[in-house]
Amino acid sequence: MKRLFLSILLCYMFNSTFAQVEFSNLVEIEPTDSDQQIIEKAAHIIPTKIQMDYLRNEYIAFIHFGVNTFNSVEWGTGFEDPAVFAPTALDTDQWCRIMKEAGMTLVVLTVKHHDGFCLWPTRYTDHSVASSPNFQNGQGDVLRELSKSAQKYGLKLGVYLSPADLYQIENPKGLYGNGSSYSDRVIPRPVEGRPFSNKKTFNFNVDDYNEYFLNQLFELLTEYGPVHEVWFDGAHPKQKGNQTYTYNAWYTLIRELAPEAAIFGKGPDVRWCGNEGGQTRQSEWNVIPLNTHPEKNSWNDLDWDDLGSLEQLRKGKFLYYLPAETNTSIRHGWFYRDDTTQQVRSAADILDIYERSVGGNSVFMLNIPPNRQGRFSPRDEEALIESGRRIREIYANNLVDLSLLEKNLIDSDLTTFSQEKEIIIPIQAGEKVNRLVIQEATPVRGQRVAAFEIDFDDNGQWKNIYTGTTIGYKKISRFATVETTRFRVRITDSRLEPSVAEVGAFFAPEYPPALSISRNSFGKVTITPVSSSFSWKGEGVNDNLAGVEIYYTLDGSDPSPTNGQRYTGAIKLEDGGRLKAAAYKNGNPGALSEKIYGLAKKNFSVRLLRSAKSRIGFLFFKMLDSNPQTAWLSRDPMPSPVVFDLKKAREITGFAWMPPQGVAGNAGMVSEGYFEISDNLKDWTKIDSYQFGNIINDPSQRFFYFSKPVTARYLKWVATTGAAENKISGAALFEILVTK
Repeated sequence: MKRLFLSILLCYMFNSTFAQVEFSNLVEIEPTDSDQQIIEKAAHIIPTKIQMDYLRNEYIAFIHFGVNTFNSVEWGTGFEDPAVFAPTALDTDQWCRIMKEAGMTLVVLTVKHHDGFCLWPTRYTDHSVASSPNFQNGQGDVLRELSKSAQKYGLKLGVYLSPADLYQIENPKGLYGNGSSYSDRVIPRPVEGRPFSNKKTFNFNVDDYNEYFLNQLFELLTEYGPVHEVWFDGAHPKQKGNQTYTYNAWYTLIRELAPEAAIFGKGPDVRWCGNEGGQTRQSEWNVIPLNTHPEKNSWNDLDWDDLGSLEQLRKGKFLYYLPAETNTSIRHGWFYRDDTTQQVRSAADILDIYERSVGGNSVFMLNIPPNRQGRFSPRDEEALIESGRRIREIYANNLVDLSLLEKNLIDSDLTTFSQEKEIIIPIQAGEKVNRLVIQEATPVRGQRVAAFEIDFDDNGQWKNIYTGTTIGYKKISRFATVETTRFRVRITDSRLEPSVAEVGAFFAPEYPPALSISRNSFGKVTITPVSSSFSWKGEGVNDNLAGVEIYYTLDGSDPSPTNGQRYTGAIKLEDGGRLKAAAYKNGNPGALSEKIYGLAKKNFSVRLLRSAKSRIGFLFFKMLDSNPQTAWLSRDPMPSPVVFDLKKAREITGFAWMPPQGVAGNAGMVSEGYFEISDNLKDWTKIDSYQFGNIINDPSQRFFYFSKPVTARYLKWVATTGAAENKISGAALFEILVTK
């Protein structure tokens, strides 16, 4: 009776105090607003229906497929011959079957990447599959086939139409930046012999390129079934003629033709998480400040750690609900390159990112690039299906004793909730638990919880096992396995009264720990278990290493108790090679770890030519110290060549390079260059050019293999072009790959 009275009193106080603050997707902050008033407004920001439906997708797929697949590059040039696109056994049914087994709900296809090549037979350019004679005799349509397969397997469909278009830039008759004037244009522009069944038309004041883009959007949104996501990014591999994009016209077209579609990135519905490595924030606030009204916002990337704390909210002129999408690739790179050198994430790694992203108040988008047959490769398929099996194994069985818990918390309805600051969660007898899932009443109360604690009942005594911050749409709390009769969730900080809508308790089987692989300058490799399975930002612990065995291979195959060697001590690897390792416990494999090494550092030396002097604090030896957090930077602008002396003639197959990490001004971010070889330091021969795409957003180690092995004593690395207008060369890590 006392609790009921308090609830009525709180409800009365809430309605009396905050009657003037309505629930909405957007609210303006007044200059005179106090901190408490800003908090009150933030507590009343809720997602739109499009945003809420998007959050419920939870786990979605990205497909990068195109001419880059056949040229083994990340970013194309716009000069590609459409004939190079020639999948021999396109199987979108296979894609969708595997994605469904993985637990995904939506698939986004790169219908046009930055190179401008289109995967559907568009009316508005010949640079498409219609000009690919080796793909279904020029009659192919990748998007059409994917649309049918997605419907067959119950997946939603999305499209990525790159605003950047190198073909339209490089083509003499290209429309990008051609200096055309803005005028009223009717969308779609009629094309003789190919009428539209959808008779809607639009009138926009645009230039030639924006008209082209809108015409293609019209095709995509009217001829391939319902579209649930339109994915835009802000990448600009090259610009021309001060070309701008009429985003508001694009949004108008999308809202009219695809009213259920969420607009990602350069748009008002979903934001990028800020990295492409699958990293997540400890506190993911979806209520964020804006300095301009959404109708005038440019939707720039938000990549810093703190987006929605009170300190940040004070800086805004508007508060807005904008959920995050955490995107990364299953492979090292967005496009398929090969099945020998290109690394593939393990099932354990995918599960970890899933729990941190979906369980961290964001949507998880995993890119899966088809191979040159047009299929997912076996390694990708195996990892996806196994990760899906593990997700179902963990989250299909809620271990809460449903008979003893308030119905609002177990009715699968995010519009019903509890406002209690302390919630007792009873557990079925004899069950072990190491995951708690908590969801707020996001559709009707937004995001409020800023801090919480989880305790478990240890023989009548409460013991703390987890400390968390934000919850939002969903929080998966991971901790060491305990067997208990109940848990206690304590909300220790909340914007107004908390509104917890759903809770669940689950058990994840104990998989072996991840592994750390390192090599010293003498070529000795050590493999050690990571002491905490969930070590990112201190989430939980699992230090039980008893019974763990490590197996490794050097031939590129996956290690197991029946394949490869058991690790018992340091491995001598002076000439480098490809090492794979995995921990096993009770027959279960842990995450697959992989390293590709070149020559041991003791086997070569570095010479800087006069034009490659080092910047103070970034000396040349730091590129060889095996520490990715230290780096060499050139003092003067590129080319800044670096010469490696291998001490004797060796057969060289390629190199590995990592850019400097987190250096101001993107210094050291190299995007293009070339290699030369010599036997006497006087006569040099150019052997190959390299190009790295997307290096700013993905500053990971890159591998480049020469078109054929070369034999030489001296190797010269030359950087000619930097990313994002950077003119300084640099390296955090460098490996020279050789034949043993």
